[in-house]
Amino acid sequence: MSQYFDIGDKTVWNPSHGASRLFQRQVSLFEAELELSSGIGSMENDECQINPALFETFVNALLARHRGTSHAVLLALSEGFTATVLVLAERAGIRVDWAQPGAAPDGAVEDAQISAVTGMPALAEGRAWEAGPREKARELGQHMPR
Repeated sequence: MSQYFDIGDKTVWNPSHGASRLFQRQVSLFEAELELSSGIGSMENDECQINPALFETFVNALLARHRGTSHAVLLALSEGFTATVLVLAERAGIRVDWAQPGAAPDGAVEDAQISAVTGMPALAEGRAWEAGPREKARELGQHMPR
């Protein structure tokens, strides 16, 4: 058995009940953290409608949050959810703002991981900040049924 996440008459994801239930709980958590509606409606009769305008705002706020932290634990906890949301956004034709002004890594960093060596905030090393979410979303999208 599975459930359907739809935008209008287009199904963007058709996960199992367990995956759907966990995702919906994470949606609630991130809505509370971002103080923003995701646009992902409630599941009724194994179907859930996504409001594209609200979802676009949520996706870009989620990316800004991801971009604004260097805390390894926060990044690890949010990486899978962020990748899942990015796959849904791509399938829905949502415009993802990878270059959102004012949220670049050189701006104010919230929830920074402090280096045990230097005592200073540790910044993500070795690649552009968006490489992680893009790569994870690309990989995950191959395994997410429509």
